[in-house]
Amino acid sequence: MTTAADRALSDHDLRGATAFQLLHWLACGRIDSAALTATYRAAIERENPRLNAYLAVSESAAADAAASDARRREGRTIGRLDGLPVAIKDNLDAAGLPTTLGLPGRRAFVAGQDSAAVARLRAAGAVILGKTNLDEGALGTATINPHYGATQNPLREGYTAGGSSGGSAAAVAAGLAAFALGSDTLGSVRIPASHCGLYGLKPTFGEISTRGLARGARRLDCVGILARSVPDLAVVLQVLDAFDPADPRSRKRRVPLATPDWEPGRLRSGVLVDLSEVGVEGEVAAVFQRAVQTLDGCLGETRRVDFSDYDFARMRRSALLVMEAELGVELIGDLADTRAPLSPRLRAMLDYARAKSAVDYAAADRVLDEAVLKARRLFAEVDVLVLPTVAHGPYPIDAGERANDADLTSFASLAGCPAVSLPMGTLPDGFPVGLQLVGAPGSDLRLLELAEICAATLDAAPAYPIGGAGA
Repeated sequence: MTTAADRALSDHDLRGATAFQLLHWLACGRIDSAALTATYRAAIERENPRLNAYLAVSESAAADAAASDARRREGRTIGRLDGLPVAIKDNLDAAGLPTTLGLPGRRAFVAGQDSAAVARLRAAGAVILGKTNLDEGALGTATINPHYGATQNPLREGYTAGGSSGGSAAAVAAGLAAFALGSDTLGSVRIPASHCGLYGLKPTFGEISTRGLARGARRLDCVGILARSVPDLAVVLQVLDAFDPADPRSRKRRVPLATPDWEPGRLRSGVLVDLSEVGVEGEVAAVFQRAVQTLDGCLGETRRVDFSDYDFARMRRSALLVMEAELGVELIGDLADTRAPLSPRLRAMLDYARAKSAVDYAAADRVLDEAVLKARRLFAEVDVLVLPTVAHGPYPIDAGERANDADLTSFASLAGCPAVSLPMGTLPDGFPVGLQLVGAPGSDLRLLELAEICAATLDAAPAYPIGGAGA
């Protein structure tokens, strides 16, 4: 008699599985990397012209998968991700693949070596499928790229997948990768996680090396992870988490390698209230309130937290000025390239920052310090901050990017805190919306443990549209 465990796995099974499930199947020999990689490659070829999640596909993926299978047959796997096919945002260098940063003049640039994060993935045996779409210069929240096209939300075409890691999110949600790396400066992993119904992690600042990541803002940039489950985030974090002496912003590891014990009765959760005051739309606020009620008992002692002294929009605007100023320096050559000009939108943003004085920049930088101090005061009173990820759901691509997309995600970025977005429910239009958990610096794995409990309780992940976008 054939059992469920003996049944041959279909392409739909493989593409719909979490990274954790796939790793188990690889380890027990139920699947091999070559077949899994071929499944993803065929799906990308069929569906990427419609979704525009990938900008480039690796020609070495099949050979890398075959090498992984050979190692496994010989009993010498090299790491926890051996044979697992993954996607990389196109602002992280991956040797042999382009790094365009979403810019028109960098189409022909091919990275000569891996970024630190990609190197650690390869060292753990991961198979790199390709590079994913992003906002121009990674400066945006909707992945509406004027040069490479917009990325479609796999849940419903015509709507934004979020940004700037929208291509990575779309690839994971559509079953075109087991997980994906993104980058998060003001929310660029968590926003698309919310819009696509995924799980997204921005780690503690400096926890994952950013060497080989195209710079947005040195004080804020983080490499992040997009996946279909919290255990996926945890296993990838433990692969990537390492001190890098060649990265001046890398810090000595303070996150324990083993998930710590967690006692719900001792947890103190600060819940953001007065959501309308920070621009949260009524439908999102209603889903958030229901989620918090559902999580009663999971969040320990809940306390209302006061953010009346913290202007989310002002903080986001100050951080954006810092990012625009630094990006203007990084893109000097691109600004001067008349053969492949930047879009008027990006040029206007960079020109705005260039017109500001050193005093303006210093003032904006000091505003960022306010977030650090706010976080210190907050986490002296609570262990985790609970709030929506985004103030609204996905919106039509044709409507253009919304200014307040990153208002609620920027706090964790400015304060250097780890933050997780997980699905908390569904809006009346059928789109998912994310719950955001923010912890004190260094609490990444404890935060993920809480996120896993919350995810199991809410059970709010959408039905991912494997093989086609939603209606």
